[in-house]
Amino acid sequence: MTLAMSWDEWAKHDAVGLAERVRKGELKPSELAAQAAAGIAKTNPALDAVVEVFDDVVADPLKDGMNPDGVFGGVPYLMKDLGPTLKGRLQEFGSQIMQGHRPAQDNFLTGKIRNAGLNIIGRSTTPEFGVCSSAENKFYVTRNPWNADYSSCGSSAGSSAMVGAGALPIAHATDGGGSIRIPAGVCGTIGLKVSRGVYSLAPALSDLSGLVSIQGCTSRSVRDTAAFVDNCRGGAPGEFMPFWSPAEPYSELIKRDPGKLRIALSHEWGDYKAPAHFVAELERVGKLLEGLGHHVEWVVPQVDFHAAFAAQTTCYISNFAQVIAGHLARLGLKEPTTELLEPINIKIWESGLNTSYTERAAMQAVFNTTSRAFGNFFEQWDIILTPITAKPTPKIGTREYLTMSDNPSVHDWFANLWQFFAYTPLANLCGIPGISLPLASQEHGLPLGIQAQARQANDGLLLQLAAQIEGAIDGKWNAGKVPAVHVTRQ
Repeated sequence: MTLAMSWDEWAKHDAVGLAERVRKGELKPSELAAQAAAGIAKTNPALDAVVEVFDDVVADPLKDGMNPDGVFGGVPYLMKDLGPTLKGRLQEFGSQIMQGHRPAQDNFLTGKIRNAGLNIIGRSTTPEFGVCSSAENKFYVTRNPWNADYSSCGSSAGSSAMVGAGALPIAHATDGGGSIRIPAGVCGTIGLKVSRGVYSLAPALSDLSGLVSIQGCTSRSVRDTAAFVDNCRGGAPGEFMPFWSPAEPYSELIKRDPGKLRIALSHEWGDYKAPAHFVAELERVGKLLEGLGHHVEWVVPQVDFHAAFAAQTTCYISNFAQVIAGHLARLGLKEPTTELLEPINIKIWESGLNTSYTERAAMQAVFNTTSRAFGNFFEQWDIILTPITAKPTPKIGTREYLTMSDNPSVHDWFANLWQFFAYTPLANLCGIPGISLPLASQEHGLPLGIQAQARQANDGLLLQLAAQIEGAIDGKWNAGKVPAVHVTRQ
């Protein structure tokens, strides 16, 4: 098959750039879909990041209702295999218990994604129900494009790996505790977790019932992420809370630099501290920002981190136990078996199923005090900058972080997870935005995302800063390097 462009040319385009060429008549959506499918075929054998390609929408991009006049008109897109549903398509959550599950309708956000012009051509991998740090299970083992011996982390594993490998410029991701930002950080892509009240979880959930989970994307350019937020945000009828919009679209806002910002560098969060190399990389990025005219200083937020992480654990265990209970009821089962669910997820179900109202009320009280503490912090600081994780990315098969772990205590398993994911989950608890930018590297050569967080509803400021940095480095994220597994490599 003859492709519309060389791989070098393909990899130079972001999603907005590809859509512009379609609007000019230089390319067709079917040619973009064919190129992305070829990119997946070229890279996926090494990465195991795509569950399924929808051959029918590769052949006919309009088949499922993609709007060719949308901002992304015709750009190929992968949907993570959990989150927004696709009518009649398989959605299996990386789990045996969900095999063969075909939702009866599109989610509200699916309609927004299609209306924005994104052509959903397949499903990307996720850990079972998105619960752990790496997509490694009986169905697939998703590897890092920079070094296939290492994890792409999670839970938006496949999307980050495919965008990192250049197969397509943008893909769906979700974030309940870092699941957009962490895999973006270790695969060398951009990952924004928006504030609460941006993307709808309709019809099955709301921001009130979901509480910590956020939808989104992973991309390779700031303007792609800005355009995705602009075109996919907004509440469905009957939301529990008002959805907000900025004074102007982010696609316009990012054309202007922010003013001089007060930026805090931080890595000592309670018991969690980053290794020396990560601290040095964070300091280097701090100097880059000083060079752009910002005030940069080391700061430790005054937050009860121990209480916050304990509350976050209660939230995850109790929320997820109910998700599992719902699927068991759907299948007419009383309890999960090891054939249907991985060991830690069974323990989560057992531990969280009978969480009392008193326990949830105590959890919500800590959510409140933690949110107020960060709120007070952002009265003094515009941005807080951290490494994306507090530990180096693990190799494939590091069982302690997997839901296949044999840890007898689910609380100990989560406590171990927080040592690794120290800097991302509390943004979900507080509903504040965070973005991972591919600005640094780990000692073993993998990317190290640098995370910027801001006060609630200051998502635009994060994107403005990201765009300013992107301009300052001439668009060369990851210092201009490409991973070992990439469409441009033989």
